Amino acid sequence: MLRLLAAAVLTAAVATPVFAADITGRWRTPGNGGEVEVYPCGGAVCGKLISSAHIAKDPGALDAKNKDPKLASRKLKGLTFLTGFTGGPTEWKGGKVYNPEDGNTYSGTITAVGADTLKLKGCVVAPLCKTQTWTRIK
Repeated sequence: MLRLLAAAVLTAAVATPVFAADITGRWRTPGNGGEVEVYPCGGAVCGKLISSAHIAKDPGALDAKNKDPKLASRKLKGLTFLTGFTGGPTEWKGGKVYNPEDGNTYSGTITAVGADTLKLKGCVVAPLCKTQTWTRIK
């Protein structure tokens, strides 16, 4: 009986990832002092812009480079720019990343590298991709 229990525990340990990432929360982006909030939305994960160097200078800054003139009057603060990421426990795929700096939308993947580090990859078409490393804000 003890051997059976030990075998079951060993099997569960091998089948379980090292960590089951909870990527919800606030994250710091590189470069512009950006802060993003990642949250569940429906059966997916989304993210909104909380702050950036641009927003700090102009809290009323608009999404002026949006290709859709109807959306160009949206405020950057609170703008949902990550949508439709599904999967887990350490990788979420199939999402879209809107970049207000150029007004374009890219295909994306989010990978949890650890409890406090995310890699966000946005691609025009593979292999034309850019990856950012985000760190959790405690």
